Amino acid sequence: MKVCALVPAYNEARTIATVVHGATAHVAQVLVVDDGSTDGTGEAAAAAGADVMRLAHNGGKGTAIRAGLSQVFAGTATHVLFMDGDLQHRPQEIPALLAEAAATGAAMVIGERVFVRDEMPASRYWANVIGSWALATLMGVDLTDTQSGFRVVRTDVLRQLPLEATGYEFETELVVKLARRGAQIARVPIKAVYGAEKSKIRPVRDTTRNIILALVYRFFRRGGRGPA
Repeated sequence: MKVCALVPAYNEARTIATVVHGATAHVAQVLVVDDGSTDGTGEAAAAAGADVMRLAHNGGKGTAIRAGLSQVFAGTATHVLFMDGDLQHRPQEIPALLAEAAATGAAMVIGERVFVRDEMPASRYWANVIGSWALATLMGVDLTDTQSGFRVVRTDVLRQLPLEATGYEFETELVVKLARRGAQIARVPIKAVYGAEKSKIRPVRDTTRNIILALVYRFFRRGGRGPA
């Protein structure tokens, strides 16, 4: 396995260096996509040793990921590790995801958060629990956390998927299109991390949007079929 960590980041200058240092200990390359940040995120990532792709304007998480994948595909990585730049995905848990990917050969390994009501904001807890249940039912997959962005995906599989998401619906799109292909999706439990900082996710709006898009991706969009 040759793994590239792909980190979309928007105004994460406070935490991005820690993320880069932590990921570098476990993967061959760290690529940070600076999604139009105004706080020096790209500079901090580069100083920490990451390769940095800078986007002129903030286009959303999905847009940043798809831009980063175009660079990953030009290289030799066999797997892409997706993780966020705000330390909600703990670098010390990367080895567990990589070990599962190596052991199973799965198209994707998801780091499934263990949701504990007393350790999370109420809105985020219910949005994750109810939203993941609804999405897993709609998508026909055995997952308890469909929205975790902490994932390892085989590059050869990603190359075949017609990805189009621009925002946080990227996680939904990827799961749906892999499920449609009958691809193997493995799971590893991880800790759910929530700090005091304000989340960029709007639980009600984004959960509703994800459920609608799950229906669209599963039943109305063509492409993405075939073995994986």
